[in-house]
Amino acid sequence: MKYKGYTSSAIDFDEEDKLFSGTIDGIKDVVHFAASSADDLVQAFHDSVDDYLTYCQERGEEPDKPFNGRILLRTSPELHRKAAMVAAREGLSLSKWLSRIIDRAA
Repeated sequence: MKYKGYTSSAIDFDEEDKLFSGTIDGIKDVVHFAASSADDLVQAFHDSVDDYLTYCQERGEEPDKPFNGRILLRTSPELHRKAAMVAAREGLSLSKWLSRIIDRAA
């Protein structure tokens, strides 16, 4: 589910309580929502995002934003050239090659 730039991708179902539930992905704050039907779950997700944004505004805090997968990297032209050449030799785009390097380091 997506709403106002926020997503929730892992939905759980509690068979005993007959409730679907989830949290907002990719933010440090824990924002939970639950409902007994799929339509109500979508509405609960929207309401939770809106409540989170309102809560942050009332406290004078910036709401946490999820990462979008884009990284702006500034480097020297020579390093850029070297990285692009290595990526090309490996048959990868520079972006895919850098993602692999970051993944290995993380």
